[in-house]
Amino acid sequence: MATQAPVPPQLPRQTPSHDDGGSVVLERRTQKLQPPAMHQVVMLNDDFTPMEFVVVVLQEYFHKNREAATQIMLKIHLDGRGVCGVYTPDVAATKVDQVMQAAHHAGHPLQCVSEPVE
Repeated sequence: MATQAPVPPQLPRQTPSHDDGGSVVLERRTQKLQPPAMHQVVMLNDDFTPMEFVVVVLQEYFHKNREAATQIMLKIHLDGRGVCGVYTPDVAATKVDQVMQAAHHAGHPLQCVSEPVE
């Protein structure tokens, strides 16, 4: 049984360029980076959390003014859910945790989730 020696992976070729000092400089190839996938933070309606508490949470954690917070709260109340903001996945998860902790400490069953933006 003869086994073959493993073939080392080939690295992409880089073109060396020479300058007058005799040193070799490798040209750097630019990489194309994808922007991070965005997530939306969504609050869900319930029959127990006061509307004023939802407005305060929107103002405090999502930096909405009173009018925008009231509009989002009404959307949550009427449609059963409302988008509070769109963030990177880490920031969205942090916002969800902040809202859930605030609701828990206040004794409200308010639910908040993070969903990928399509």
